[in-house]
Amino acid sequence: MGIFDALTTAVSGLQAQSFALQNISGNIANSQTVGYKETDTAFDALVSQAALGEQTAGGVFATSVATNGVQGTIQTESTSTDMAIDGNGYFVVTTADGVAGTTPTFSGVTDYTRRGDFQMDANGYLVNGAGYYLEGIPLDPATGAATTSTPQVLQFGNSFLPAQATTTMTYAANLPSSPSTGVLNPSDFNSASNPLAPPTGVGTVEGQDVATFDNESLDGGSVTAYDSLGNPVDVQFRWAETASSSGTTSWQLFYQTSSATSGTTVAWQNTGTTFTFNSSGQLTSPTTGSVTLSNLTVNGDNIGNVTLNYGSDLTQFASSTNAVSVNNFTQNGFAAGSLQSLSVANGQIVGSFSNGQTIALADVSVATFNGQDSLQPLQGEAYAATPESGNPNLSGSAGQVVGSSLESSNVDIATQFSQLIVAQQAYSANARVMTTADQMIQSLLTVIQ
Repeated sequence: MGIFDALTTAVSGLQAQSFALQNISGNIANSQTVGYKETDTAFDALVSQAALGEQTAGGVFATSVATNGVQGTIQTESTSTDMAIDGNGYFVVTTADGVAGTTPTFSGVTDYTRRGDFQMDANGYLVNGAGYYLEGIPLDPATGAATTSTPQVLQFGNSFLPAQATTTMTYAANLPSSPSTGVLNPSDFNSASNPLAPPTGVGTVEGQDVATFDNESLDGGSVTAYDSLGNPVDVQFRWAETASSSGTTSWQLFYQTSSATSGTTVAWQNTGTTFTFNSSGQLTSPTTGSVTLSNLTVNGDNIGNVTLNYGSDLTQFASSTNAVSVNNFTQNGFAAGSLQSLSVANGQIVGSFSNGQTIALADVSVATFNGQDSLQPLQGEAYAATPESGNPNLSGSAGQVVGSSLESSNVDIATQFSQLIVAQQAYSANARVMTTADQMIQSLLTVIQ
């Protein structure tokens, strides 16, 4: 191997180690960057073909090796819109290519990132620290159904939750086994008002009989329901113990339709169902688990038909108090509300509204790739798909999106500094080879002269 061969070999070594130094320095500089993936260096020996007994200079070639599949540590954060992917996959994002007034316009090009430090900007978009806008699947806040099948840029700034009328209620309660009020006596009411109306049990209580009804029945709790405009309505319930012809007792459930305490206005309406319990306090009849409050109207405000669900949650266990123990009373209606804040839970963007409702507004899209180490790196810890990476899969086995968390870089600082020392030594060694060869050439030129 001659002097010029030595120079050629040394130059390739210098170039390869310079390449490695660039990768290492980039890794160290980004060791605290959210979602950053370190770039390693692979070296390939270049051996020239030579005849038997001859020696030719070799060389070295360096290439970058991606570590996209190596996950960094997931750390808990205080920002509710921070998110990380625990496992495989990338957030689907895009960039803005301009501004129309104060609103960004988008390039239409889809990119991918593990950087999840998203925050809502002034226009209601979720943007990460590198300027990428989050894409996902919007959900109908009323039904929870997806409004599109492909990811789109998510915007929440003007989110308004319309009112939802109450259509169902859930009721759980325990009735006293021996109430001191005794049984409801129909003869104590005016002839025009029959709270039992046998044999169906459908009956009403007029305003002029409310005092008597209150004395012979028990408070069954109240719940705030909502009409279609979101107006709140206080719905009151009362239980009354009744005697059958056989002498056994059962219960009737009433709901208030008017606050009238005089006259013939209907103040309380029987739900039309007779409830019976066995000696163990378990509900034996009816077995359907719900009753319908037909055309529910309270003080002139119409709610509509409401299903009251109770199932086995109605009991009659021994009780030392002369009261109904209401264990649960909920309903599905609410007033209109404006968006107050966003958070991430169970892979969804969740909105908290001024009416106290917490509603899922969008699914966070996560893309996976068969050849993720062949993704093209972009500025800001983002990637573009390539023919080698394959097309994104939005329905594959992606990892779990974790809210209020961020993925740190996967850079091991100790390893990087060790590699830095090795690369510097190799670089210096090749530089010495070049210096020595240069000295030899200068000496040779002196002799020739």
